[in-house]
Amino acid sequence: GLLSHMMVSKYLDHLPIYRQCQIYARQDVVLSDSTLGDWVGGVHDLLDPLMDKLREHVFAAKKLHADDTPIQVLAPGTGKTKTARLWVYARDDRPAGDTNPPAVWFRYSSDRRGLHPQTHLRDYQGVLQADAYTGFNALYESGKIVEAACWAHTRRKFYDIHVASPTPVTTHALQVIGEPYEIEAQVRGKPPDERRQTREAKSKPKVLALHQWLLDQLPTLSKKSVTADAIRYALNQWQALTRFLDNGAIEIDNNTTERALRSVSIGRKNFLFLGSNAGSDRAATLYSLLGTAKLNGMNPEKYLTHVLSVIADHNVNKVDELLPWKVKL
Repeated sequence: GLLSHMMVSKYLDHLPIYRQCQIYARQDVVLSDSTLGDWVGGVHDLLDPLMDKLREHVFAAKKLHADDTPIQVLAPGTGKTKTARLWVYARDDRPAGDTNPPAVWFRYSSDRRGLHPQTHLRDYQGVLQADAYTGFNALYESGKIVEAACWAHTRRKFYDIHVASPTPVTTHALQVIGEPYEIEAQVRGKPPDERRQTREAKSKPKVLALHQWLLDQLPTLSKKSVTADAIRYALNQWQALTRFLDNGAIEIDNNTTERALRSVSIGRKNFLFLGSNAGSDRAATLYSLLGTAKLNGMNPEKYLTHVLSVIADHNVNKVDELLPWKVKL
């Protein structure tokens, strides 16, 4: 119970180890940073076999969401930090009426080279919903992975310009991009065929009209303007952006991973940096399992308490029985 409380405090409630030590000290319980760090390492080692089973479940999806976020990691011997990445892959088809359990799987890398997602996804086949990061491009060449882009990223390009200096172009772009989102609210949770039919009837005409409008606007703008950049971004991604119109299983955006990364983003403000590559691997494990427990409507602390109490003696060939959606508390 103590270990579970500490893990949830660190990775979900964003309390760094040194702050937890201060909290315990006020109750006359003296714990060192190194002791708690060892506990994190021990918990990671116990949970490691479960991560393989979690990955199998996530990558068995026909549609996968992917994203990454920067984290600062202490560079050994320099006294400085380096920028590394946490990659997240999410399976959540509940908006398309699917009943398979949602799950997230995190992985750490010391840099942002395309080699990392290409390695993570080397055996995957299906739809990959992601942003326009060029490191994903090699994955689409074989045709085994189909690209689906993110309208939220496209909208953000125009929104950032609009906030700084609104124009008729940005105003119209934001208005029209918002209209398919209103239609998505009507079909959330519906089966893929019903979603596809509604999108074809209601969203497709609006999106096609937007495409022509963007083509018409581009020659009227300076090639160096930020608005022209936003339009080119949309046009370059157009095939992937419109793939959701013909496939009811695909989402309109990649906000599934945006939500999964929220804990990392908030924690980053409190931690400032992670202490080592090993510490980053541990973070990936805990973000994965605790995040998946939350997605399945479980109390993460109760779930982790149960797993830690039984996993050391659990049959390794049946470790998948400890995945969050299979545990009855």
